[in-house]
Amino acid sequence: MSEAVIPAAPVDATHEPLPLTGERTVPGIAEENYWFRRHEIAYARLLAHCTGKTVLEAGSGEGYGADMIAGVAQRVIGVDYDEGAVAHVRARYPRVEMIQGNLADLPLDDESVDVVVNFQVIEHLWDQAQFLRECLRVLRPGGRLLISTPNRITFSPGRDTPLNPFHTRELNAAELTELLVEAGFTVSAMLGVHHGDALKALDAKHGGSFIDAQIERALAGEPWPADLTADVAAVTIDDFDLREGDIDASLDLVAIAEKARR
Repeated sequence: MSEAVIPAAPVDATHEPLPLTGERTVPGIAEENYWFRRHEIAYARLLAHCTGKTVLEAGSGEGYGADMIAGVAQRVIGVDYDEGAVAHVRARYPRVEMIQGNLADLPLDDESVDVVVNFQVIEHLWDQAQFLRECLRVLRPGGRLLISTPNRITFSPGRDTPLNPFHTRELNAAELTELLVEAGFTVSAMLGVHHGDALKALDAKHGGSFIDAQIERALAGEPWPADLTADVAAVTIDDFDLREGDIDASLDLVAIAEKARR
């Protein structure tokens, strides 16, 4: 599936990139490209929900996603707790209005935005329920929350605590749905990110799991084999499928939730 061309942003390409710490993904690093594209697909496939809207990205991180949204939205506000990330987005992506703030106490007025985007963030938060209540508060009636998060069943299989040290609580589809409903949302879609045919072929090529092959090399602290680096660097969003069905086997969960109209 090909994506629409996003209008180019007037970015400051000379600005120092954010360091890759494992807490967030960043563009432009060959060995990180699989994870970057796996995050990027949610922006690309759900971008139409943001067209002509006032959009809040809660937990905007490096800012590449907020800037993608700015290509179609009327206005994009980014909120992030990290001072360095806020400064980075302001310098590199000037069409995003950045605010430093706590996601559990969003620095926005009631009913002030049409869409809230929260991709690969909720698993980092200590009070997930309070954050979702804040999303409901700042959304206008009929507004939408677009949210993605790793699927606990496949991301940390068989574990009570997350594998990623930056994650506080990971969710499966039923748990995410329960949180959204308890916060006052209606879940209109629960989608899953899956490997497409090209990535399934790379799973087979790299010992059964393309993901595990990358993790093993990263933990080894040694240079990556040239063929693995090339395979990772060549991944695009079109190598992933975003679809309903077989949700518990998905890699990431992508939910569309709505605030009731008056």
